[in-house]
Amino acid sequence: MTSFTTLARGLGLVVALFAAVSAGSGTSAAAQDGAWWEGINSGAPDYSGKRASLERTPPRKDNLNDLRPNEVPWRSDEMLAAMENAIARYEGIVNRGGWATIPGERMLRPGDDDERVVYLRRRLMVSGELPRSASTSDSGFDSVVEQAVVRFQENNGLRSNGRVDQPTLAALNITAEERLAQLKLNHGRILELVQQPPEERYVLVNIPAFQLEAVERYQTVLRHRVIVGRNGRETPTLRAMIKNVNFFPFWRVPDSVAQLDVFPRLVTEPDYLAKEHIRVLQGDFNGAEIDATAIDWSQADARLVKLKQDPGPQNALGLVRIDMQNEHGVYMHDTPMKPLFEQRARAFSAGCVRVQDVFQLVEWLVRYEPGWEMTGRVQATLDMNQALDVPLTRPVPVYFTYITAWAEPDGQIAFRPDIYRRDGSAAMAEVFDPDAPPPPSQGLAP
Repeated sequence: MTSFTTLARGLGLVVALFAAVSAGSGTSAAAQDGAWWEGINSGAPDYSGKRASLERTPPRKDNLNDLRPNEVPWRSDEMLAAMENAIARYEGIVNRGGWATIPGERMLRPGDDDERVVYLRRRLMVSGELPRSASTSDSGFDSVVEQAVVRFQENNGLRSNGRVDQPTLAALNITAEERLAQLKLNHGRILELVQQPPEERYVLVNIPAFQLEAVERYQTVLRHRVIVGRNGRETPTLRAMIKNVNFFPFWRVPDSVAQLDVFPRLVTEPDYLAKEHIRVLQGDFNGAEIDATAIDWSQADARLVKLKQDPGPQNALGLVRIDMQNEHGVYMHDTPMKPLFEQRARAFSAGCVRVQDVFQLVEWLVRYEPGWEMTGRVQATLDMNQALDVPLTRPVPVYFTYITAWAEPDGQIAFRPDIYRRDGSAAMAEVFDPDAPPPPSQGLAP
């Protein structure tokens, strides 16, 4: 059982970000033996024209396996202990000289014969994805290297295609010093969570990990993939209380979404309101309904014209909304756009959090409410196809957090892209996936 006794640890670890360390120059990687990480930065030739095998393995399908694998919550003493072990390990890596950057920009793929693969092998061996028994002087990109690349991609929240594409190369070339600083920064974030008063039940959303965990009696009982806010519409960090669950909700379109997203669309697509079952109201969300065709949408003011979407399968909130009052006006909800959960990076919303398999979470939230103890009550409510608000007599705390690095009890260390550029490292902020397929059209996006 996890106990929240870490106040005795003190404020301990100083959270400080280190500057990036620039690479030096020297001899070819293939000629190095012994303590090979010393001086590996040196003499990097131009590898942009190196030969590659004409035989290609078929591209790997990205098997989405991005949820944490155990019951240990992020907010726990076990997580702090694992983080401290990870920090000690990375301090050792930094003290031994870190790792070299991989030169060149061209993609590396299984079947390639390229001297840059030597750099890749040595880089992956230092961080632990490549076994110590593997060769560090072979320039061939074989299946052992491919498996190590997949492990690295999974550890870093990237598409696990087994190829060193641009996002993977950018993540590989983040220095050991920067990764150490990231671990220390996130240790501080987790310590701040652990120092909150203990709670029997709570929900935690880790924004850059795109996942949610429901915790009961200090163990994680549910994990869900989530969709969070895109850049410019960031999901905030906060603590709030879940006080209501709304089945078949209306969606009161926020002024920002109406002004920035819907009104411009209506200029060129005036039938959009009818297709999406959206009413136009005067003054406030309880105001009189007005004729949408009488409005010049290029001049409309969201302070005076309100939009409200009827309940139903087309509703941007889906079939359920989890209400959590907070100053940012964000909440969690279902979505009709289920295919978006198949993306590995899921920053698509306007700030609210969409939850995959949200009805499992709802079952857990209401399980201690009078009349909701029996499994299947949520499904029965959905089958009724009628609006219903369920106030919680036992409100559940919820945390929206920003944790970009953590460690598991088995020693595995995970990093995630700094999607909102809050970690202070330019290199980490550049790890994104420009080659990922664009998300499908999603209509309105709370």
